Amino acid sequence: MEGKEYIKGRGAQYNPQNKFVHDVYGKFHTEAIDSFESESNNTIFIHSEAKTLVHKVESPDVGMGYSANPYQGCEHGCVYCYARNSHQYWDMGSGLDFERKIIIKTNAVKLFEDFITRKNWNFSPIHLSGNTDCYQPIEREMELTRNILQLALHYKQPISIITKNALILRDKDILFELAKLGLIKVYVSITSLKESTRQKLEPRTVTAKQRLRVVEELANANIPIGVNVAPIIPGLTDSEIPQMLKAASEAGAKWANYIIVRLNGQIGEIFHDWLQVAYPDAATKIWNAIMSCHNGQVNNSNFGERMRGSGNVAQIIRDVFKLHCLKNKLNLIQFEYAQINRSTPSTNQLSLF
Repeated sequence: MEGKEYIKGRGAQYNPQNKFVHDVYGKFHTEAIDSFESESNNTIFIHSEAKTLVHKVESPDVGMGYSANPYQGCEHGCVYCYARNSHQYWDMGSGLDFERKIIIKTNAVKLFEDFITRKNWNFSPIHLSGNTDCYQPIEREMELTRNILQLALHYKQPISIITKNALILRDKDILFELAKLGLIKVYVSITSLKESTRQKLEPRTVTAKQRLRVVEELANANIPIGVNVAPIIPGLTDSEIPQMLKAASEAGAKWANYIIVRLNGQIGEIFHDWLQVAYPDAATKIWNAIMSCHNGQVNNSNFGERMRGSGNVAQIIRDVFKLHCLKNKLNLIQFEYAQINRSTPSTNQLSLF
C-alpha cells in the first residue's frame, strides 16, 4: 500500500466488488485516450419507499428483539461496521458506497405506525439503529427518527437507541417524556478517547468529548443512559478501556457493554486495506491481535462467542472490562421497561404535529 493516498473524511479506502454484481467498472489503463470519470467523494442521497421497516432480529446474542432503520448506509463511515455487507443487497458496494450512497426510506414513519398499530402487536421494545445510525447527519434535515419517536410516545411503544451522534440531544424533549413512562433506554457508542484514532476509525462522527456530553445531558434529564464500548480493537483501542469506562461513569452512564471487533464478510478486506494506509507500522500487530481473538481468523460467526471473542487476549479484555465496570459502579442494576396500561392516553404526550 506504499504511496496510496488516504481518502480523508472516509473510513473505507476503496469499494470492493459487489459479490452479487458481475459487471466491473474501473480504470485499468492510465494511457488510454478515452477520458475516465472518477467517482465523486461527495455523499449521494437516494430517496426510496421501503416495503417494511421493523424487522424481527433472529440473532440471539445482539440484545434486541426488533429493529428499525430509517436509513440504509451510514455517512459516519466507521471502517469496521458489520452492516457494510448489507449494502450489497441494494446493488452497491460495502466499502465507499456504504458511506457515500445513503438510502433514505421516505415512508419510514408511516411504516412504523402501521407496524405498531397492528391488532396482534405486543409492544415488544423496538431498537432504532442496528444496521445504521438513526442520527447520522441527514437526520438533521429529514427528521425521520424524531417523527418515529413522536409516534412511539403517542402509542407508548418501548424504544432503545444506540448512536454516536450528538444530534440525539435535539430530541431530548421526546426522550424525556418516554423516560417518564419507563419506555426508553439509550446507549452511546465510544470507541476511543483519542481524537486522532477517532478521525481515522469513524471520520464523520462527533468527538468522544461530544459523546460524553450527550451522556451527561441525558443523565441529567433522568433518561436511562449507558455506553457501548464498541468495537474494542485489540492492539489499537483495548488499552483505553479503563479510561473510557471512568469517563462514561463520571458523565452519568449507568451501564456499559462491549464488543470485540469482528470482520465479517467483505469487512475483513476493507479493514485490512484501511490498516495498511492508516497504521502502516502497526498494521501487522493489530491484525494478528484481532485474529488471536477469533481462533486464528478475523471473524467468528458462532453465537455467544462472536461478540466477545475467545483466547487469552479476549479473556484479558473481558477481565479488564469487568473490573473497571465494578470500580466505576456500572451495571449495578438491570434496566427494565415499565409495564404500561395502554387503555388510556398519556397525559404528557407531545403533539404529533
